[in-house]
Amino acid sequence: MTAPATLLLQSALPGLASPGIVAIAIAYFVVVATIATWATRRTRSASDFFVAGAGVGLWTLAIAKMAATLSGFAFIGGPGLVYTIGIGAVFIILPGALSNALGAWVLAKRMRLLGEARGLFTVPDAIGARYRSRLAQGLAAAAVLIAVVGYIATNLLALGLVIDAIFRTGLPLGIWIGTAVILAYSVAGGILAGIYTDVFQGSVMALASAIVFAFALRSGGGMANISHTIMAGDPDFLGPWGRIGPIAAISFFFVFGVGSLGQPHVVHKFYMLRDPRQLKWYPLLMTVALAVTQLLYVSVGVAMKGLVIGGEMAPLAKADQATPQFLLHYTPTLVAGLVFSGVAAAIMATVNSFMSVGAAALTHDLPIAFGRRVGDELKWGRITTVVLALVAAAVAQVSGTLVAFLGIFGWGLFGSTIVPALAIGLNWDGATKAGAIASIATGLGVTLVGETLGYFKVYGLPTGVSVSALALVSSLLVFFAVSWLTRETASAIDADIQLVMDA
Repeated sequence: MTAPATLLLQSALPGLASPGIVAIAIAYFVVVATIATWATRRTRSASDFFVAGAGVGLWTLAIAKMAATLSGFAFIGGPGLVYTIGIGAVFIILPGALSNALGAWVLAKRMRLLGEARGLFTVPDAIGARYRSRLAQGLAAAAVLIAVVGYIATNLLALGLVIDAIFRTGLPLGIWIGTAVILAYSVAGGILAGIYTDVFQGSVMALASAIVFAFALRSGGGMANISHTIMAGDPDFLGPWGRIGPIAAISFFFVFGVGSLGQPHVVHKFYMLRDPRQLKWYPLLMTVALAVTQLLYVSVGVAMKGLVIGGEMAPLAKADQATPQFLLHYTPTLVAGLVFSGVAAAIMATVNSFMSVGAAALTHDLPIAFGRRVGDELKWGRITTVVLALVAAAVAQVSGTLVAFLGIFGWGLFGSTIVPALAIGLNWDGATKAGAIASIATGLGVTLVGETLGYFKVYGLPTGVSVSALALVSSLLVFFAVSWLTRETASAIDADIQLVMDA
């Protein structure tokens, strides 16, 4: 579950420039550069650049998807959110097992077979093929592009903050250094380089999370003692809904569970699997990988709350400080260095995936929507990757508030514009072109208008109801209603698409 941008790191970290942490960070970047150089030599076509030549094994795919899914939120924003709202924050990650099984059931095999049958690269590609509609493909690509710019900018800001904290570069230079490192392997090797760096980065994230979990338990004398301390000072924190109430908690579960089926930087990786027969193991592998990596998410937020209530730590000035302060006070330098490398790894994995889907939208999907194809998609894919990164990095320099505002649109847009047309459309013969176009337009309109009105405080939804949830529900209702109304005039599904849907 890639987090909404407002939940990602937005405030400065404490200084981390100890020799040990710096040395680990440098070693991490050297490994990334080595993997990227190897992958670049294997990138020879647009298929290699955008879908890794459809030659990725299941273990590699699962770890890479895990790394791209979590972003830096799992290590910084997530523990801060747990510290702030309590157990209610768990409803963001709780749908993980359900969404993995759901993704494998409704999307994975069909996406992989579609890619093989039609030579598809992107999520909008699949929507265009399902409905024989360039307009549907173009609208989906536009939604992806709008969301991607904000998400990349937000993650680059977070990466700049991490680099500044470790190397004392200053935030502006930290953003540009982070951008340059990601571009170095994203432009040369595309998603092929991204996949194999994600495997390394995901392994770092999982190892760091498991180690910190043990230190978090030890810091408070075990989970039982931590719970007793919190219950004595703030019993609502450990209540079933935390401090946010049932409506907000269930809204989290719905949006992050169902909305996960519309995250293009994760879903499009199904095209890359070498052997679709291995998909029966995908839910188990992904769930285990996510569970291990999210141990830090819960444990640090809860441990810090217990330490603050117990008087061992001063109250945090900003929630984002939960993980850094815990690491600096309760773990060895080696562990702290590993975790902050894990933070950088998570952010870089996510940004690389966003760059890939954004470049594909510009190079592949939008030209097709306008009836024209780019001659050399590999060359233009590299060019648009650079352009996207530079635009996003420039936006990240302007204002943290502006970056957060742009990134707000991401999750809601992905879920409301892609889930109905793709996840349901590939499993329901009654879905029509008109229904897909109407649902994508509804998702775009409700998300952009709703988030803009909320940001400028013109109008607010009832407590616990999010624009993302409203947009997803509206898009689903419109999709079903318009498909039903146009069922008599809808054109037949192409024979090869029907075979894929029935597989």
